[in-house]
Amino acid sequence: METLVATVLIIIVFMVTSMILNNLFFNTIKNNTTKIDAHLNELQYLYINNKLAIPYQDDFNEWDIRVSTHKEYNKTVISFEAFNSITNKKISNYTNEVQ
Repeated sequence: METLVATVLIIIVFMVTSMILNNLFFNTIKNNTTKIDAHLNELQYLYINNKLAIPYQDDFNEWDIRVSTHKEYNKTVISFEAFNSITNKKISNYTNEVQ
């Protein structure tokens, strides 16, 4: 009887641990923005070297990318924005335009 109770307790501990690790790995993969960060950096590089026409709009995997200009404190600002419609996550980078 003691062996059976110990076995059940060990199985319960392993199941809980497995669910916690699964949740941890899923959230790590879901929140990984390395690829979109690299793509936004590439777009900034293209803009700096006059290879990107603004306004710019694109889809990259699940991300909607927009590059646009707007005035802020009498300076033109270029905004590089990416929005993921699945996770509702938004990444924004801004660059002051050199004139």
